[in-house]
Amino acid sequence: MDLEILNIAADTKNNREIKNFTHKSKYKSQMCGDKIEIRLIVKDKKIVDMGYQCESCIYCQASASLLSKLSINKSLLKIKEISNFVESFFKKTDVRFSNEWKTFEKLFNKKNISRKECILLPFKTVTKALKS
Repeated sequence: MDLEILNIAADTKNNREIKNFTHKSKYKSQMCGDKIEIRLIVKDKKIVDMGYQCESCIYCQASASLLSKLSINKSLLKIKEISNFVESFFKKTDVRFSNEWKTFEKLFNKKNISRKECILLPFKTVTKALKS
C-alpha cells in the first residue's frame, strides 16, 4: 500500500453530510461492495460544495477526498471533462492529466489498474448525481 494514498484518504474534510444539497447520488460497486453517497450544492452551473460518505476501501476514499477538494468552485463542464477523461484513463496509453488535475496522478497510474473500479466509483457517483 502506497503511503501517499493513505495520506490522501486521511484527508476527510469533505467526508460529511450536506443538508441543503441540490444534487445527490448513491452508488454501490457490484465488483467489491464499496458504497458511496455524494451530495452537491450547485449554483450557476458550478459546484459550490461537495460532501461524501462512504463505506469503502482506501482507494475509493482517496479518490472521493481528492475529487471533493478539486471539484469545489469548478464548473459543471470541467467536472464532466475530468469524469470523461478518467473513465478512459486505464484504456489508453501515454495519457497525462492537465496541470489543473495533476494531483489525480497519485491515484491514476497503471500500477493501480487492479483498483480502477474503486478509484472510479466517486466519479461515477458525481456523474449520476449531476444527471438527476
